[in-house]
Amino acid sequence: METTAIARRDQNLLDSVDARTKLAGSNRMEILLFSLGTGETFGINVFKVREVSKTPAITKAPNMPGGVEGLISLRGNVIPVLSLAKVMALHDGSGRLGASMMVTEYSKRTLGFLVDSVDRIIRVEWDKVRAPEAVGGGSQSFITAITELPDGKLVSIVDVEQILANTFGESIIGNIGRIESEHELNVFFVDDSAVARRKIIEVLEKLGVRHKHAQNGMEAWTRLSGMAAHAQLAGRRLRDEVQLILADAEMPEMDGYVLTKNIKSDPRFDGIPVVMHSSLSSDANRAMGRAVGVDAYVAKFDAEALADTVRPLLMKYQRD
Repeated sequence: METTAIARRDQNLLDSVDARTKLAGSNRMEILLFSLGTGETFGINVFKVREVSKTPAITKAPNMPGGVEGLISLRGNVIPVLSLAKVMALHDGSGRLGASMMVTEYSKRTLGFLVDSVDRIIRVEWDKVRAPEAVGGGSQSFITAITELPDGKLVSIVDVEQILANTFGESIIGNIGRIESEHELNVFFVDDSAVARRKIIEVLEKLGVRHKHAQNGMEAWTRLSGMAAHAQLAGRRLRDEVQLILADAEMPEMDGYVLTKNIKSDPRFDGIPVVMHSSLSSDANRAMGRAVGVDAYVAKFDAEALADTVRPLLMKYQRD
C-alpha cells in the first residue's frame, strides 16, 4: 500500500475522538507500526502521532543535535525533523533518509520522525505488553516495551521520552516553592519511563513531598492494593498515608486508565485524588481521563504545571 494511502487511512483513525475515547478503561491501546529498514518492527502509541506523510524537503540548519536532519515548515510552524534510525544507532551510514515522516506531538512539542516505512495501526491489550527483559546500549535503550503480533513477530515500542532526552537534553526544572504543611505529605506515582521518574522525583522533592513509585500499572495496583489492605487491617484511612496518586497514561501490563478505574471503584481509596500525567495531551486523551474519573490531567513535562496541579490537591488534604 502506498504511504499516502496509509496516511489517509490512519488519519481517519487519528481524527476519531469518540472511537478512541471508548478505549478508556479497556486496557487496550492503538499502536502505529513502522520500520526503520532493519527488518525489525517498531511501534509508537498512535495518540502521539498527528499525521503521516512522505518525507518532505528538509532545510539543513547549523549546530543541530545528532540525528536531527534539519527543519521543515508545517502549516506555519517550523519543526525539527529527526531520523529515528540515526538517533537509535540503526542507520547503515548511507545517509539515506526514510521515505515516510510521522508528525508527532509530545509534551507541547511537535517533531517530525523519519522512518523507512509506515505499516498499519493495531490494537493491543496492555496486559500482553511487557517491559524489555534487558536494556543495554544502542537501540535497546530507546525501547520502553515489547509486544507480539498474532504471527509471533515482536514489536518494539519506542520510548519517545528517552529519544528526546538523548537528542535535546532533559528539561531544566526551575524554582518550585515548598508546600508549607503541618502534616507529612505523600504521593504515590507510577511511570514506565526512567526519564519521567527522575523529573517527577525532582518536582516532588522541591515541593517537600515524600514519595513512593512503581514502574508500570500492574505493579502500581499491586502495591496500592497492599497498602490499602494494610491500612484497613490497622483501622486507618489510606488517605492519611497517601494524599495523591500520579499516574502515567500508557504503561505495560496495565495502563493508567485501568489503574484509575480500579482506584475510583474501590472505596478504600475514597478521598485520594488521581492526577494523570501524560505526554498524550490531546482532547481525546483528556476525554479518556474524564471517562475513568481522573481528578486532574497534566501534560508532560512541564514541571511548573505539574507542581501547580498537585499543590492545591495536597493542600486540600490539610484543610479536610
